Amino acid sequence: MDAVQIGSFLLAAVLLTLAPGPDNLYVLTLGVTRGRREALWTAWGLCSGISIHTLAAALGASAIFHSSALAFGLLKYLGAAYLLYLAWQAWRAPALQPPAGLTSRPDATSAVAAAAVLWRRGLLMNVLNPKVSLFFLAFLPQFVTPGGLPLALQMLLLGLLFMLQALLLFGALAWLSAGLGRRLLAGPLAGRAANRLTALVLAALGLRLACSRGGI
Repeated sequence: MDAVQIGSFLLAAVLLTLAPGPDNLYVLTLGVTRGRREALWTAWGLCSGISIHTLAAALGASAIFHSSALAFGLLKYLGAAYLLYLAWQAWRAPALQPPAGLTSRPDATSAVAAAAVLWRRGLLMNVLNPKVSLFFLAFLPQFVTPGGLPLALQMLLLGLLFMLQALLLFGALAWLSAGLGRRLLAGPLAGRAANRLTALVLAALGLRLACSRGGI
């Protein structure tokens, strides 16, 4: 891979990451409704899932979802069920005042535990979406160079670049949206409305995934 090819890949990756989609929509919603801390850790979890999808694509495991409607459907409905479960949790959550992560300073133990939960939530949201695997299976090979490094290694390196740029962009989105949420949300009614909004976004993402067809 030369500099021009890497530059073309990064340009395409940035444009795809900025395009409206379930991941950036959820990070935006979390930043506004729950605060910077939750949005950043969830974004890190979402981006960590990219490494698993990249590894699956490099090893050919993603092709299972392309060739097997049963495997695609099982993972798709499992992912949709998980999103709907998160939506139910958000709907029933107590009102936050102000959004979590703006002023609260939890102790180190509880902060680490909360971060782990948020990271795991983002990771599962990404990993349980078979369409992401199909995307990387189709996208990454377009930028590999035959005759250079092993193709699987090239795909892993490209996946790492994609993950890093997505993390930077999602981090910026979390940072900016949290500032907006600080100004918009105040009081228990606004906090409860924020929970409802988060639940509706998660439910919409779950239903969208459940109703999706095979392919990218």
